[in-house]
Amino acid sequence: MRVALMVTCVNDAMFPETGKAVVTLLRRLGVAVEFPVTQTCCAQPMVNTGYLDEAVPVVRTFVDAFAGYDAIVTPSGSCAGSARHQHGIVARRSGDAGLAAALAETSPRVYELTEFLVDVLGVVDVGAYFPHRVTYHPTCHSLRMLGVGDRPRRLLEAVRGLRMVDLPSAEECCGFGGTFALKNADTSIAMGADKARNVRSTGAEVMVAGDNSCLMHVGGILSRQRSGVRVMHLAEILASTEDAPFGAVAASR
Repeated sequence: MRVALMVTCVNDAMFPETGKAVVTLLRRLGVAVEFPVTQTCCAQPMVNTGYLDEAVPVVRTFVDAFAGYDAIVTPSGSCAGSARHQHGIVARRSGDAGLAAALAETSPRVYELTEFLVDVLGVVDVGAYFPHRVTYHPTCHSLRMLGVGDRPRRLLEAVRGLRMVDLPSAEECCGFGGTFALKNADTSIAMGADKARNVRSTGAEVMVAGDNSCLMHVGGILSRQRSGVRVMHLAEILASTEDAPFGAVAASR
């Protein structure tokens, strides 16, 4: 099986350890992962702000970069949702039948990390070790657009040493929403503050999620509050072992 890592713009630019964690994890599970160097943005920022015509060349680049792979794995429910759902909208609007046909082959092969682990590899216990008290925030696109359900929790609950605590109002949006945070800053901050307050109420050492954009938003608030709560991407926890803990990396966030 040929597997490609779709690392995402945010991870490439700001959180490269998450992409490294995905590769470490998948290799430990016997999956050879390739990184197509021609990959760029998934086009979600353009689509979300109404620039669908401008998104066409970006979607074409995506198709070209990931053509021929059996699975395209990404540590982002947001970007996976864009590739599986928004790309088709862009292609139909463009009127390019060739692009639409190529997307019909490529888009269904895009998997958010937990989908790939549970549904494709058929594993829940990935051999991870993370002896910390953790609370999980289900990000909006993974929850509502992809329907990942309890896959992330099942994976976390199988991690040795990890103590899971429920997050109050977990399914409420954190308030980031990409360009939403720029256009509606006051509302975004208020929503993030609500999420941060709920995280602090759990007594967790670490808040975990499957999208670094959401972790960046809530983590920034938690940091300014000097809460002592770290944020970590799910991939980093699943990649963590007794011999090679990823937790030390996240301490600097």
